[in-house]
Amino acid sequence: MLDTLTRRLAGILANLRKQGKLTEDDVNEMLREVRVALLEADVNFAVAKSFIGRVREKAVGEEVFASLTADQTIIKIVRDELTEMLGTEQTRFDFGSQPPTVVLMCGLQGSGKTTTTAKLAKWLVAQGKKPMLAACDVQRPAAIKQLQVLGEQVDVPVFAKTDGSSPVQIAREALERCKYLMRDVLIVDTAGRLSIDEALMAELKQIHDTVRPNEAFLVLDSTTGQEAVSVAKAFHDLIPITGVIFTKLDGDTRGGAVLSVREATGVPVRFTGVGEQVDALEPFYPDRMAQRIIGMGDVLGIIEKAELAFEGEDMTGLEAQFKRGDFDFNTMLDQFRMMRKMGPIKNVLKMIPGLGAQIPEEALEAIDDKGVNRIEAVIFSMTAKERSNPDIINSSRRKRIAAGSGTSVEEVNHLIRQLYEMRRNMKQLGKMQKQFMKKGRKR
Repeated sequence: MLDTLTRRLAGILANLRKQGKLTEDDVNEMLREVRVALLEADVNFAVAKSFIGRVREKAVGEEVFASLTADQTIIKIVRDELTEMLGTEQTRFDFGSQPPTVVLMCGLQGSGKTTTTAKLAKWLVAQGKKPMLAACDVQRPAAIKQLQVLGEQVDVPVFAKTDGSSPVQIAREALERCKYLMRDVLIVDTAGRLSIDEALMAELKQIHDTVRPNEAFLVLDSTTGQEAVSVAKAFHDLIPITGVIFTKLDGDTRGGAVLSVREATGVPVRFTGVGEQVDALEPFYPDRMAQRIIGMGDVLGIIEKAELAFEGEDMTGLEAQFKRGDFDFNTMLDQFRMMRKMGPIKNVLKMIPGLGAQIPEEALEAIDDKGVNRIEAVIFSMTAKERSNPDIINSSRRKRIAAGSGTSVEEVNHLIRQLYEMRRNMKQLGKMQKQFMKKGRKR
């Protein structure tokens, strides 16, 4: 997600820190490099030019803030202007005053609109809503079937007709059916179209006028590049688009379209697709995205992922084990299970402040869940007794575990040493905590 731009900007801003006192020439050179980085990331030319102009105006002659050095002042200005360009704050979902809330989905062919429709339904279910989907894409073969299959995956009903009814008629009947079933959100999936296809665009306008949506989302492929701005303008000129959803952002290292659309069209980015799974849809936070782009990470994002991962988990037993240093392989398995719920490891690493931009790109791409899979294979090859009491694992047992997991004895030995090291660290932390509490009571 914008990895190339993040690395370039992090490098440019890191060079500022090394220079100590900054001159106007230093700032101009930095801005020239930032402009090149933005254009290489497919940010719209006019948007990049406007952004650089605003940063230059604020940076040149800017007094150093009381607690900041000159380089930190520049970094703050860049961050603030990126946030402004992305939309300042998150746009709340408009659920309307009277159900059902109607959401119209539109976009180009191949943008991932139908899959995104199901992802949005899944997100709405998590918000406590009862959505229903309307299959109004009668242009693409198997589009209706695809939506029905996705609807089953997210456990949301799909209204569809295959009797030759027009998309406008289907949308009208779906709205009536949604009211009858007392579902509180209707998501209308329309046919993917080319912006120059006047007939299909006219049909989209008819559907919009028929269902009168609270939200009209334009689904854009993040790899579209600078073309995304003209596409967004074409749709926004036809119907009042309330937000953009960018797909495939996890696989596009440039992603400059995300930075361009809001400033060029006034339409805010509302969600981003970060994977193929039906739960891989994230609300868009402009301030968090700005921080991630300049290498400051996304701590709040990590906290939210952790809260979702551990929701409903009984953490008391695990906490007690940590305090006692009573750490075994069953505990390690529990940790891995919870960690997987937070998503791919490399995506979580990118959200840690300063870390994502510092790890070499090749090393970051090499990080995946295969290493965890190998560790789990080793643990699953142990008996229940060995997992709960690692001290009994002698040399013959280690050979058996290695053979059973398809690993080497060295890997088994390394894992056991890691476990012992974690035990020692946790015992030390436990002792320090007790000493701290005793001192507190004495005072």
